[in-house]
Formats: sequence, C-alpha cells, structure tokens
Amino acid sequence: MDCNTALKIVQTLSDGIDPVTGEVFPADSPYQNAQTVRALFTAIDALESVIKKNNKRKSLPERAGKSWDKTESDLLVQRFDEGATVERLVKEHKRTRGAIESQLAKLGKIEQAYQQKKLHTGKELMP
Repeated sequence: MDCNTALKIVQTLSDGIDPVTGEVFPADSPYQNAQTVRALFTAIDALESVIKKNNKRKSLPERAGKSWDKTESDLLVQRFDEGATVERLVKEHKRTRGAIESQLAKLGKIEQAYQQKKLHTGKELMP
C-alpha cells in the first residue's frame, strides 16, 4: 500500500468514520477514544512527513546523495578544466549544484573560501 492511500485511510479513521463503509463510528467505538484519535493524528503527521520527503526526493537529480567514485571525480575535473559551467556539470553528472561545487572544492578546483562565502551570503558566485 502506498503512503497516500494509507494517509487517506488514517485520516478517515481519525474523523471517526469507517473508511470501508463510510459510516460514523458509534460513540463507544475504540476509534472515538481520545487516545486513539491522538495516535491517529500522530500517524497522520508521520505519513505526511514521509510523503513530503518522497516528493522532495523525486524532484532531485538522479545521482543526488550518491558517493563520488574516482572515475566520476576525474571526469568532473576534466570537464571543469575544459571550461564546462557548473550548470552544465549538474546536467552531465545528474547531481545538485551544491554537490558539484562541493566536489570541486574538495578536489581543489575552486577555493574553499568561495564555499564558505556562499554559505554565509547565500549568493551564487560561479557561472
């Protein structure tokens, strides 16, 4: 079962409604108990967090978060030395701009001071 379906079911239960029949649970139902309702709201929060995380992950480049191997690092340096822009490298390596810039800094191709300044100012300084 996917998280969106589970969320709908848990939300319906937390509203005191049977998700299968659509009938309101009687007052003496365990689903009408205050502790049960609080637990269901906690489950709703957790499911919403998972869904949000999954949606964010889907919007990231294919190789975001993956470790760099020597072959890919060497290719990054080669393409950077050839004049490829960071944006071009982002597309070629299927990684985030931050990952490209961090790896270039780690490999000594851009200054660490640039990275620190960018972190503090939030401004993009490279092409």
